[in-house]
Amino acid sequence: MKKKLSLLLAGALTAVSLAGCGPTPPAAAPAGSAAPAGGDAAAPAAPAGGDTAAPAANAELNLIIASNQTSLDNPYSYGMDKFKEVVEDVSGGKISVTVHKGTLGENENELIEKLEMGAASMVVASPGFMTSIGVPEVDIFSLNYLFDSFDHWESCLDGEFGDKMKQTVIDKTNNRFRIMAYWSSSVRDYYGKKDITKPDDLKGMTIRTQSSQVQQDFWKACGAIPTSVAWGELYQALQQGVVDSAENDYTSFMLKEHHKTDNGKHIAETHHDYTTRLLLMSGQFYDSLTDEQKGWIDQGVEACTAEEREVVYRMFKESKEKVIADGAVVTNFEDLDIDAFKALALPIQDKFAADNNMTAELEMIRAAAGQ
Repeated sequence: MKKKLSLLLAGALTAVSLAGCGPTPPAAAPAGSAAPAGGDAAAPAAPAGGDTAAPAANAELNLIIASNQTSLDNPYSYGMDKFKEVVEDVSGGKISVTVHKGTLGENENELIEKLEMGAASMVVASPGFMTSIGVPEVDIFSLNYLFDSFDHWESCLDGEFGDKMKQTVIDKTNNRFRIMAYWSSSVRDYYGKKDITKPDDLKGMTIRTQSSQVQQDFWKACGAIPTSVAWGELYQALQQGVVDSAENDYTSFMLKEHHKTDNGKHIAETHHDYTTRLLLMSGQFYDSLTDEQKGWIDQGVEACTAEEREVVYRMFKESKEKVIADGAVVTNFEDLDIDAFKALALPIQDKFAADNNMTAELEMIRAAAGQ
């Protein structure tokens, strides 16, 4: 499937929320039982406000899928709605799906806690939280310039490398977490108070970035000063000059209108991070299902993953056009000294791989580039 194309997870989740025994599997609610309250009813095939309607009366299993994104135009929204549509259809209504779009929590750590407690069946989350619960290998997804294109990203995540990471998560979390699929939040770029074309242009600038250590190391190598700001507070931080710049994908910062601030209007297509997001379920819960139920869910996962990625790739182009129309200044990818940025990223990749016994995986990804 080739195409042309958060609130910050502020470090580790608390020991209380993620330590100890595995999650309580979400119970199959009795037929006719109500879904968690909130929001308006939604048509299955298109994004809708808040939560979806209560489960069907004949449902034998009620699932809750959630992301932290409140925007109805976010790709996650389309993907989750597709999951609901397909699963309810192929199961003949025996599985009912409730969709929460930011209404179970706008912080990803809240969603992970709810997945562990059994208050959610499936969630979309960044991989970084797993580094604090004994799976440091997942921070490979945070390495800048790991992937060269959406095609490269897909070939790796849908192939041997992606399968190895799925098994690593199952093994290292004792099946507390199971990666059902790999989603994307597009490719991340710099945006700030001035144009940049090379790493030296970032010297002395504060930049709001992700909490991953390898991400922080990269921006420090550029001469920038990585800064933690909550995603929901970033518009104000840019507007008031609390930070000089940030980095994210076109769609995410367009929807939040960061590009309309003085410290967000200059965009440089660094394309430093083809992002990976995890569609997660409790492995223990999944294993407790019947083969028929697993089959229905697997069909839904396949369909919603294709939908989410399709929207990501489409919205990359549309969001870029929108921010330019709003007055943002864009320096295109081909006009940047990308080799200079990559030169800073490669030693960080090599060190991470050596420290985490992942040299073979890193070489697997590099070998797939350009194929």
